[in-house]
Amino acid sequence: MALVPAGAESLVSDGHTVLVERGAGLGSGFADEAYRVVGATLVAGAAEIWTRAELILKVKEPIEPEWPTLRRGQVVFTYFHFAASESLTRAVLQSGAVAVAYETVQLESGELPLLTPMSEVAGRMAVPEGAKYIEKVYGGSGILLGGVPGVLPAEVVILGGGTVGTQAAKMAAGLGAHVTLLDVSLHRLRYLADVLPANVDVVYSNRHTILEQLAKADVVIGAVLLPGAKAPRLVQRADLKVMKPGSVIVDVAVDQGGCFETIEPTTHEKPTYVLDGIVHYGVTNMPGAVPRTSTLALTNATFPYARRLAARGWKQACREDRALLLGLNVVEGSIVYAGVAEAFGLPLVDPKTLT
Repeated sequence: MALVPAGAESLVSDGHTVLVERGAGLGSGFADEAYRVVGATLVAGAAEIWTRAELILKVKEPIEPEWPTLRRGQVVFTYFHFAASESLTRAVLQSGAVAVAYETVQLESGELPLLTPMSEVAGRMAVPEGAKYIEKVYGGSGILLGGVPGVLPAEVVILGGGTVGTQAAKMAAGLGAHVTLLDVSLHRLRYLADVLPANVDVVYSNRHTILEQLAKADVVIGAVLLPGAKAPRLVQRADLKVMKPGSVIVDVAVDQGGCFETIEPTTHEKPTYVLDGIVHYGVTNMPGAVPRTSTLALTNATFPYARRLAARGWKQACREDRALLLGLNVVEGSIVYAGVAEAFGLPLVDPKTLT
């Protein structure tokens, strides 16, 4: 859920009309009544929200049945991950809507404050998911992640030392696995070597070291991100031949196209498939499995920006806040984020000329 009752109350107190789809908060533990008592207006379905609202708050990108409801000048604030879907990109371009993407709002430090909370959730989830699907009953090799006295623990390999990779390393190490984390930033590796437990090794990432670690791995976690762009394909299908049968790939980067050539998006209902003897986990909305935690973590980060967009309008809000300006991906028929334009070879417009 993209707005908790406390956020609805704040927006109402600011003088805005807040429309909430009936039942939208139930999965996250927020009853309709909690929104009604703070002044929000409950509506029967999403169609009415799309028709009436000037600013749409979502968690995930608009799904295909919603594309025709987008309209010119309407602002949609959500995770878009445009670079992974040309059809979504073209639909939003054609609609004339303004797309502000959580995942590319970026501080001067380089931090992605609206991606961080979901990266923390997904990183922490990746390890127990890998531990589950390495069980024999799910097609895995039948290894207990932490081992037992007299039996070696599993080998967990993590590609990427950002938020997802760091959280995954902490979880895997805490369960007793031996962890190897790869990254291309020596500065980041030095930091992680200092703060992570002794059962985590950090290794500079290149083609040779990736293949070397794949051969040893029981669980491989893809955690590589290029803000707003497609994830780099670090592991090709031929590389699966060096992996042990029954090992597990958990590609957290699947929302941005994935860093494994063989990964395909999956769902919580059917999270895995086996290809070339390797179990693949490609759930595109991992935090959706823990909606209470995810809703609170997400809205803690997104609400201040949403409130600013509502109060000042997208143009003024983006003029005043460079981080929010970087969140603009598509504006009224123009692509304004380089990673999206490059992904599909489409023209790029400077967002400052539109604000």
